[in-house]
Amino acid sequence: MGFVSFVGRVLFASVFLLSAWQEFNEFGVDGGPAAKALKPKFNVFSKTVKSQTGVQVPEFDIKYLVAAAVAFKGVGGILFTFDSSIGAYLLVLHQLIVTPILYDFYNYDTEKKEFGILFTKFTQNLTLLGALFFFIGMKNSMPRRQHKKKAPKTKTV
Repeated sequence: MGFVSFVGRVLFASVFLLSAWQEFNEFGVDGGPAAKALKPKFNVFSKTVKSQTGVQVPEFDIKYLVAAAVAFKGVGGILFTFDSSIGAYLLVLHQLIVTPILYDFYNYDTEKKEFGILFTKFTQNLTLLGALFFFIGMKNSMPRRQHKKKAPKTKTV
C-alpha cells in the first residue's frame, strides 16, 4: 500500500510541479506569460471585491504573485510527494488564492463560450482542492505511530 500511495502522490503533485517548472522557465524579468494573463483578471477581481465588499485589494507588481504561485506549487508539490502535510497546506493556499482569480466564470454571461470553459476549469480546481482537503483530513485522522518501549531488563542472580 505504501508504494501505491507514493505513486498516487507523485502523479497528483506532477500537475503542480510541471506547471511551476513551466512558469519558472518563462518568468523572465516581468513574470512572463503568466503575469500577462493574470494582470487583467486580477484587476477585474480587485474591482469586484471593492464593489461587493468595499475592501480595497492592495496594489502590487503582479510578478510577485506569479513568483509566489511558482514557489507554492514547487515547494508544496515536492513536500506533498514525500507525504508532508505542510506541502498539502501550501497547495491548498495556492488553490484558494489563484482559482477564483484565474477562472472568473462569474464575470461572464452563461450563454458565452468563455463561461463554460472557465466554469469547467474552476470546478476542476475545486476537485484538486477537495483531494487536498481529503489528504489533510486522512493524515490528521490516522493515529501516530508510537514506538514500543522496551521492558527494563532485570538481572537474574
